[in-house]
Amino acid sequence: MNLLTVTNLSAGYAGKQVIKDISFFVAPKTIVGILGANGCGKTTLIKAIANLLPHTGSCQLDDTYLENASPRQLALLCGYIPQKSGISIDLTLLDVVLMGFNPKLSLLQSPTEQMKKEAFDALCSVGLGSRKDDNFQQLSEGQKQLCLLARTFVLKRRLLLLDEPESALDFRLRYETMGLLRTYVAKNNAAALVTLHDPSLALNYCDTLLVLSDCGLLGELQPFSTPISKMEPLLSSIYGTISLTTLSTRRGEKRLIIIQEDDACCKRLRELLFVTTTMKTFLDPVPPVCCMPSKKPALFVPPPYPWDLPTPRRSA
Repeated sequence: MNLLTVTNLSAGYAGKQVIKDISFFVAPKTIVGILGANGCGKTTLIKAIANLLPHTGSCQLDDTYLENASPRQLALLCGYIPQKSGISIDLTLLDVVLMGFNPKLSLLQSPTEQMKKEAFDALCSVGLGSRKDDNFQQLSEGQKQLCLLARTFVLKRRLLLLDEPESALDFRLRYETMGLLRTYVAKNNAAALVTLHDPSLALNYCDTLLVLSDCGLLGELQPFSTPISKMEPLLSSIYGTISLTTLSTRRGEKRLIIIQEDDACCKRLRELLFVTTTMKTFLDPVPPVCCMPSKKPALFVPPPYPWDLPTPRRSA
């Protein structure tokens, strides 16, 4: 049985349609990556599923249509991380993670000791346990993303909606974060829908990839089973000409590597750059003396600048 079923989803802003008639399903214990060029509708898709944007079509999570769910019910079912946190006041990291329990708390009710323990455990899982009392505003953008991930984990939601969670993370933390996501969905029989700008990360950690273009779903890939010969044309349609190959880690695990190939567009840009550089060489004026070599070559003829001419002797 599918965990999430999206049917004919369309949404946009100010009367302009950004995504149109998108349909797909998500199985439990899987990570689904969303790929596409800037402006293709990745964030719009995530927001529409989270019921943050007016839309047509339906999003069904188990037996619940998210369009009909109350805000509290929706918050209990789905965890959402936007590109920016939206937190502008001084809070400790522990307080930020405890915000994940808000859907379970009544008005003015304080978190329980058990909730505080679970929040601390969630911080430890993302490597921030020793900083639980630090000010959230003093963290780097990457550390803020990890703290928000802990807040999303703490309530054990069935569906995680993450908008570019790796954008501010360094190379190591990007892969660690995707590993944490994989552990979470497997342990909680959940699923994660993630927009990504790093195709290498998506190819090696996502069970399914949705490729968006021109307001719609261009195609779907299963990196662990779809042949490379079928993946390359689809990915080339959004990234330019690419090649895929496999390499093995020292432990023998296979990894997909994506390589940007030279296409006609890149070739034309290089030609224009060469012509521009060549013309600049001929048109540039003679550089000033301060930019010339201190030791003049044997055949070097200096320009007749006044300061290069002999100083005339005064007559007695």
